[in-house]
Amino acid sequence: MNHDASRVVQDQLRAYDRDPRMVLQMLRGIQLTRNHISKSNIDALADSLNVPGTKIKALIDFYSFLHVQPRGVYDIYFSDSITDHMLGSRERAQQLCDELGIELGVPVPDGLVTVDLTSCTGLCERGPAILVNGIAIDRVDEERVSEIATLIKNDVPLEEWPLEWFVINDAPRRKGPLLSSKLPVGAALERALEIGPDGVIAALKASGLRGCGGAGFPTWKKWDICRKAGGDQRYVICNADEGEPGTFKDRALLNGFIRMIVDGMTACGLTIGAGQGYIYLRHEYEFLRPRIERRLQRRRDVNLLGRNIMGRHGINFDIDIIMGAGSYVCGEESALIESMEGKRGIPRIRPPFPVTHGYRGRPTVVNNVETFCYAAGIVAQGPSFVAHEGSEPCWKLLSISGDCKWPGLYEVPLGTAIRDIVDMCGAEDVQAVQVGGPGGQLISADELDRNLSFDGCNTAGSFIIFNRSRDMLDVALNFTKFFMHESCGFCTPCRVGTKLMMQVANKIAGGHGARLDIEQMERLHHLMTQASHCGLGQSAAVPLLTTYQKFPESINRRMEDVEYQPAFDVDAAIERSRQIVAEEVFSS
Repeated sequence: MNHDASRVVQDQLRAYDRDPRMVLQMLRGIQLTRNHISKSNIDALADSLNVPGTKIKALIDFYSFLHVQPRGVYDIYFSDSITDHMLGSRERAQQLCDELGIELGVPVPDGLVTVDLTSCTGLCERGPAILVNGIAIDRVDEERVSEIATLIKNDVPLEEWPLEWFVINDAPRRKGPLLSSKLPVGAALERALEIGPDGVIAALKASGLRGCGGAGFPTWKKWDICRKAGGDQRYVICNADEGEPGTFKDRALLNGFIRMIVDGMTACGLTIGAGQGYIYLRHEYEFLRPRIERRLQRRRDVNLLGRNIMGRHGINFDIDIIMGAGSYVCGEESALIESMEGKRGIPRIRPPFPVTHGYRGRPTVVNNVETFCYAAGIVAQGPSFVAHEGSEPCWKLLSISGDCKWPGLYEVPLGTAIRDIVDMCGAEDVQAVQVGGPGGQLISADELDRNLSFDGCNTAGSFIIFNRSRDMLDVALNFTKFFMHESCGFCTPCRVGTKLMMQVANKIAGGHGARLDIEQMERLHHLMTQASHCGLGQSAAVPLLTTYQKFPESINRRMEDVEYQPAFDVDAAIERSRQIVAEEVFSS
């Protein structure tokens, strides 16, 4: 066995106490050290953890930022999210490849640079955006690409690139109670200790706070169920894995409001009786990790985290960071927990739910970044923290991007009309608004009087605006490709269905569509909705079908009045499915 391969594996084993559940973190560490994960690394890790090498290889194949082939010394990803796509990200990626004399997505033999695409970098309002060795650079225009190419050709280390390139401005555009909050560090913690678990639950219930990740489950109820669940060990998890195209609010909160996130998590820990919390941070936000870790350590230094918090004997709660490795589906809470346990991030069959059987099989509260921030304010100041004159007792953070003058982070009360939101961000000649990401709701111009609400027009935060210059089929194609790329491959309806949907979409976009293609899409949608394991497969056909329903001309003008031609070879598709199933059976 290669000595260096063995050494780097041993370093990771020591760092994570040889815990098999931390194998994903070990793989990330190997990748960061050696630029890829070699067969020798896999074999050494498998032997040390006494797990099959095929299981570790399956993990690597599942997560998009783990690689068995060497990446470049400069490992560059351009975002292919629809917002970056609209701003010319593919053109800028091709420009960089042309100036360096390489091909997009093809590792260079000399190992100097790799240029590739990724689904979303979480910089949707600041595109075109890239990640260079995990570090974000926004506003990558034609001039900036040429400058980057020159630096790479001259082999200038990343740490010597202009510092101003790496500054991400997260200043909010419109502030509500959260974004204008000046809560002192530890305010929610101090109040939680004062009023006790019953007081915290009562405050949350009175506030009407619901989970801000899209599902809208009452926050007080989730915390209350968890604290009353059996067992003597519980966990708090902050879901910071926002991967929805068009969403970047978590990035802004992690950058500027970490005090409220930690306060909310700590208040939750004291309420439910948990001693340990985790922030599950998406891979694309790795550049934020050093800042977050410094803030956590400062809290420990002043006795607001760790053992005997605020001098109270037996009051213990600490927070660690667990990194994702690139998988959209891990934004779903049970898939996130699977990933934290060193597995592929495949959503669990529910019930049971994480509140009773979560991380390591123990009762677990999983809330997203925004929810913990609002919870901190409510615990510290009471339900009045979110009081307003709107129709619903809460506020919402919106990540607004696309065709508008002032993209960015907005805080608005639920009940606000979509038209008012469009106006406040300076959008003109609006054709459509995508609310809630690719699987959300496509709002046409004649629907702008609808209100933002949990039970009507709901969103986890993504708010993308398209003016009348945009081809809505092009938008639907981007979303469909996103779902195909992000399918975890666990269930056949989603794994095969997303590919078939993409084939139909490409056929229509190429001007070879027939009326029966629409029927085929509807049949696929029905099948995937009924049989897919999770929400990704159930939503994958939504972009194309809603585009056809609300903007039929974008599809009809591409239709041929010819005899129907299948967009795919049925026999070939079935045969490939059989091969995949056989491979899965063999590997297991």
